[in-house]
Amino acid sequence: MIKWGILGAGNIAYRFAAALVHEPNSTLYAISGRNENKLKTFADHYPVHQLYLSHDELLADPEIDAIYLALPHQLHREWAIQAIDAGKAVLCEKPAALHAEEMQDIADAARSRNVLFMEAMKPRFVPLYRELRRRVDAGEIGAVMSIETSFCDKIQLDKATYHTEPDHGGALLDIGTYCASWIEDFSFGDMRLESIRSEIQDSVELYVDARLETENVRAQLQCAFDRKKDRIAVLRGEKGHIVVEDLHRPTRLTVYRDGQEPEIVEIPYEVDDFYSEIHHFVQCLEQGLTESDIMPLSASLRCAEILDVVRAGIR
Repeated sequence: MIKWGILGAGNIAYRFAAALVHEPNSTLYAISGRNENKLKTFADHYPVHQLYLSHDELLADPEIDAIYLALPHQLHREWAIQAIDAGKAVLCEKPAALHAEEMQDIADAARSRNVLFMEAMKPRFVPLYRELRRRVDAGEIGAVMSIETSFCDKIQLDKATYHTEPDHGGALLDIGTYCASWIEDFSFGDMRLESIRSEIQDSVELYVDARLETENVRAQLQCAFDRKKDRIAVLRGEKGHIVVEDLHRPTRLTVYRDGQEPEIVEIPYEVDDFYSEIHHFVQCLEQGLTESDIMPLSASLRCAEILDVVRAGIR
């Protein structure tokens, strides 16, 4: 039985715990945070063996095998490396790091310690994404020539949250990272910025529309906190294109092949949109793997590099 600890008791920790209940060889053992009342409230919903007011204490617990890192973005590098140094496998909420240099530090630590680390880029693990990957690999639309990604939402900007803080907030890191992951998975080579439009408020990106290119594709990365638009990924190939709805929680796609009627494919989640990544991570841990073949360290590093390229164009 794999015993899990959660670092952080925010909303995302609840979603993880709800999905973990369905993983047969796992149990939620402990959670840590600075606010005792928040920890107790969490335990009322999802009982745990231990509540820790210190993340260090949780990492020192020899009973714990794996960590779900649910802390804000700016704390990921520090606590991922501390967890790795403690010998705990780490499933880290996205984005795994603020920039590529931090991600490289995490990757170096995981490789040197032979400890499993995986970024929780949940879209890659759901059944529909796996079906999309199969179809693209089978050449149904031919070689991919362009990738268009858009994740734009309107949030309450005056609310006290790390999402709107300089350096570690902004739409690019929080939801643009999903776009970067799609682009990373269906392209190769160095990323170059062609053009960019952005809206900045108090040093925080509220809107970004970046046009990029690599050796094999042209790409668009669009994300926002100040406007609503369709949340889609479009893969255009030599023989057709595929439109994926809700790119961060995909269950439906439409295939457009030249000269044929559109084909709609709908595949529901396994339990929910969190479960598939947890199940894959547990399988990796059970098999003694130190990297995922779906979201390896190299993919997380390249995602961070893509975001760095976009951010450099804004600054």
